[in-house]
Amino acid sequence: MWAYDSVFYQIYPLGFCGAPLKNDGITKPRIRKVLNWIPHIQKLGCNAVYFGPVFDSDAHGYDTRDYRKIDCRLGTNEDFAAVCTALHKAGIRVVLDGVFNHVGRGFWAFQDVLQNRECSAYRDWFYIQFGGNNGYNDGLWYEGWEGHYELVKLNLQNPAVVQYLLSCAREWIDAFDIDGLRLDVAYLLDRDFLKQLHSFTFGCKPDFFLLGEVLGGNYRQTMNEQMCHSVTNYECYKGLYSSFNSLNLFEIVHSLLRQFGPEDWALYRGTHPLSFVDNHDVTRIASILTNPKHLPLIYAVLFGMPGIPCIYYGSEWGAKGRKEDGDPALRVCFDSPQENELTNWIAACAHAHRESDALRYGSFRSLVLQNQYCIFERKTETDRVLVAVNAGDTPVHVDFDAGAGRARDLITGSVHDFGGGTDLPPYFAALWQIF
Repeated sequence: MWAYDSVFYQIYPLGFCGAPLKNDGITKPRIRKVLNWIPHIQKLGCNAVYFGPVFDSDAHGYDTRDYRKIDCRLGTNEDFAAVCTALHKAGIRVVLDGVFNHVGRGFWAFQDVLQNRECSAYRDWFYIQFGGNNGYNDGLWYEGWEGHYELVKLNLQNPAVVQYLLSCAREWIDAFDIDGLRLDVAYLLDRDFLKQLHSFTFGCKPDFFLLGEVLGGNYRQTMNEQMCHSVTNYECYKGLYSSFNSLNLFEIVHSLLRQFGPEDWALYRGTHPLSFVDNHDVTRIASILTNPKHLPLIYAVLFGMPGIPCIYYGSEWGAKGRKEDGDPALRVCFDSPQENELTNWIAACAHAHRESDALRYGSFRSLVLQNQYCIFERKTETDRVLVAVNAGDTPVHVDFDAGAGRARDLITGSVHDFGGGTDLPPYFAALWQIF
């Protein structure tokens, strides 16, 4: 699967393009802004872009009105097709947000229900009870997503709904040549629907990638041969920033051992969850880390651990934004990409990940683990990399059996000699490829 060899770049289009927060009905080709960012994405070492919602919606994109039409605030279908073509020519894959659990109140089929009520041909597309009421005073009750009634839950057990959504996915593949879908709230999606979507998209494009948004629980319920190829690794997302903020690297290493370690009880060995330090739903990493000197280190661990690394636009140069200030604070518009030492560091990590079999497919084993520093191993038959981190403000001398004499740091290119022990400077990280 191509995604396992990739580094993802996430864009939330409506925010990225500076679109109005609510649909104003005015068509403006803002999505073409992505064209100017392609060289930056390439230089960063990313070869796949995951777009948040792009289709016609009431406000934030997860409240879809029309799955067949690009949101007018972003432009037209032709505008988005031009962006996808340019990305593909640059060697960058395209993954869209598939929002299939719910729609917006402006969705055409729900509007038909509000108008025709019991006589609507689409009444069974949703979970509706006539005779009740809701906060919009519609004179009927319907199920919304987690109590948010601006998001109307779809009945994915209705064959007509399933066929409609599959036909939309087919149109996206035909019109935009997309390479995959990130499935919003995949943990709530009907399991039979996931199986049908997997089978259908495989028939359209054998290497089509399905990524499920999963917040917890057993990932294999969603990440398996019949459903999604990958899921969002929220367990390690929390472990990453928490380990650095508490100076307790046991947390993230134990999570990685639980998921990918050498023991028989490891849950996800051989799988490729999506790894991230932030995204459009959580506080940006530069705002959540208490020590800014940990920023490069957390990215080194991100690219060193098992999984598919994903960078959220703007965070590669340390942009800030807090969840408690509202979603718009996390989904801001930047006039142009920026570059600094952090950007260059992340680019070096990304290129290292794409060049190393061990970092993409290797086993996971902990070699050295203390509160403030750790060394773990990624290994395949042809490649071996040791990931070393010192999160403390003092140097550390470590005597351990590296099983090798020398290594090259894939981030800096410098050569490391294991003879006489290993020194880890303060606030240090390295991806040592054994040679």
